[in-house]
Amino acid sequence: MADANTVALVTGANKGLGRETARRLAGRNWRVFLAARDRERGMRTVDELAAEGLDLEFVELDVACDESVAAAAKAVAARVDRLDVLVNNAGIGSPVLDPAGTGVDAVRQVFEVNVFGQVRVTHAFLPLLRRSAWPRVVMVSSALASLAHAADPARPESGFLNLAYASSKTALNMIVSQYARALDGFKINAADPGFPATDMNQHTGIHTLTEGTDAIIRLATLDAAGPTGGFFDRDGVVPW
Repeated sequence: MADANTVALVTGANKGLGRETARRLAGRNWRVFLAARDRERGMRTVDELAAEGLDLEFVELDVACDESVAAAAKAVAARVDRLDVLVNNAGIGSPVLDPAGTGVDAVRQVFEVNVFGQVRVTHAFLPLLRRSAWPRVVMVSSALASLAHAADPARPESGFLNLAYASSKTALNMIVSQYARALDGFKINAADPGFPATDMNQHTGIHTLTEGTDAIIRLATLDAAGPTGGFFDRDGVVPW
């Protein structure tokens, strides 16, 4: 059961969903590592949250860089003996282009962060997660990853074409399924934050950051009876 001794790390946490996730977890008196690739912005966020009475620790981490991820894992291991919760939030969007006009370089750039970055970080932190009595990994996905939604003309996701971003999140969902089936004792799930207003969508989203992080927080705080290998939004199960 999660308590004040719980240790968590959130990637891409200097703004948006990552910042709100880190803020909410720190509000539970957890020990939270706020990870971001930009040291100045990350430290500024830590200071902002400290002004709210929340104590977080910054760690520099660029999910697209092997050396940065390895250094971050080493830095965290020097401060704690385990990691209980890993929230893989860091991600990038891509221009909304006609799929037929999307080249491989555009897809590769998005996959480097949204897919390879999540594997890179999870792999690097597995030794620390294995030392936890209740390891949890949350991958921040998207409703756009759902093949069922994409095939349903009544769903808004069906009309949104973005080859690079949507396919990267679908790939991430399978990564969740693979890890969940391979790692006994872990709770590994994908979270759909809905459509929150963030920099990625120029703040056109319809959900607040709190609403957008509801599923993430639920999955980060699962008890031993909680699910693994699933895809959830704040209302429940999302179809693959």
